[in-house]
Amino acid sequence: MESGIDLQSSAIQLLVDLGLPPALAKVLWLPLPMGLMLIVATVGVLIAVWLERKISAAVQQRYGPEYAGPLGVLQPVADGLKLLFKEDIVPDRADPWLFTIGPAIVVIPVFLSYLIVPFGQNLVVTDLNIGAFLWISLSSVTPIGLLMSGYASNNKYALIGGLRAAAQSISYEIPLALSVLAIVMMSNSLSTIDIVNQQADHGILGWNIWRQPVGFIIFWISALAETERLPFDLPEAEEELVAGYQTEYTGMKFALFYLGSYVNLILSSLLFAIFYLGGWSFPIPVDTLAGWIGVSPDVAWVQVITAAIGITMVLVKTYALVFLAILLRWTTPRVRIDQLLNLGWKFLLPVSLANLLITAGLKLAFPIAFGG
Repeated sequence: MESGIDLQSSAIQLLVDLGLPPALAKVLWLPLPMGLMLIVATVGVLIAVWLERKISAAVQQRYGPEYAGPLGVLQPVADGLKLLFKEDIVPDRADPWLFTIGPAIVVIPVFLSYLIVPFGQNLVVTDLNIGAFLWISLSSVTPIGLLMSGYASNNKYALIGGLRAAAQSISYEIPLALSVLAIVMMSNSLSTIDIVNQQADHGILGWNIWRQPVGFIIFWISALAETERLPFDLPEAEEELVAGYQTEYTGMKFALFYLGSYVNLILSSLLFAIFYLGGWSFPIPVDTLAGWIGVSPDVAWVQVITAAIGITMVLVKTYALVFLAILLRWTTPRVRIDQLLNLGWKFLLPVSLANLLITAGLKLAFPIAFGG
């Protein structure tokens, strides 16, 4: 399979070829991937919020939003505008700097993680050779923002909520990292492009979900806990009559927490599709399909169709996982805090360690099947 193209290097080289100095070309390119990342993530959040409302309504046998635009598609926009114009209140005894920085620390690392996500075979902002490690590193920053938000509010409910949110995030971050490490070991690379290419040659039979049946379950459970989705939404459980670390927040600062949650849900679904479901690869290799209909895969129109299929496959796999996460939220009961921590430390951690060791042993014993 052809390796993914690094759009950053290609774009900078194009600007240099047009006569710009390399340093100036880099400066002019920098805002473009950031803007693209923000647009893609924001549109994804609007779709996820609309899906959340419609799926929850279907589960409860009601209609959900249907008047704000066709089928209620503009309802998330209306919600965003309402929060944008709400008054931003800072409690008198809160630390104003930490109170403001906390939500930003929660959101910014999630947005930055989109830089290494390949949405298609040749559609990635930058193909880092440490892409998977960068995502794990950025996700480890989020607990700092959660704890900071609870502490800065000068409210005991918010502080307890922040401590519990940080404890939950840390507890499930380690099994998540170990499950990704098993994928990296089989792919011999930390690059998200290389991980997909390693799965793409054999169609659906080459996807890592078959070679990592335990790893993908650990990854999905840990991802739901990291994004604070039911049954793991204890940090803002509504039966407490407070919103955990969000108790004192209003307006857009309050909205940033939910924006980060939904952006993180879509990001986790994207990375699940990349790590375990073959990313942009079709269940039947495109080269095989081209051979069946008697055309060369190198023909221009075949390559265009292949690229379109790749982008479509990434989105279909991602939103199928988003649908599953939303469905779980409205059909499963919430766990207690002791059950949550026991699951993370006493079950998922040792199982993920065992999965990593077994993967290493299988890689040595069957190098062809396990990427040796």
